[in-house]
Amino acid sequence: MRQNADFFGDVDLVLLFIASRLKEAKALESLLDQAGINYLIETDTYRGGMIFVSERIGAFFYCLEEDAAAARTTLENAGYKPYQTAE
Repeated sequence: MRQNADFFGDVDLVLLFIASRLKEAKALESLLDQAGINYLIETDTYRGGMIFVSERIGAFFYCLEEDAAAARTTLENAGYKPYQTAE
């Protein structure tokens, strides 16, 4: 379920996905709602493009660390590629 930042308090959240289009963001909201996962959406900028790199605005989806595995599985099962940190 979509929550506001106050719901999560001072807990560090995990980045799940960066949606570049509104249609994609709405589909992700629906998937996460159906899965019963609490998440936060914030707009921010990211760098995109291969040849013509530019700064773009996207919807950044975050969740709690303990919900991350279930959220990633939900996104993968729907054909999305969740954000993976470089380790």
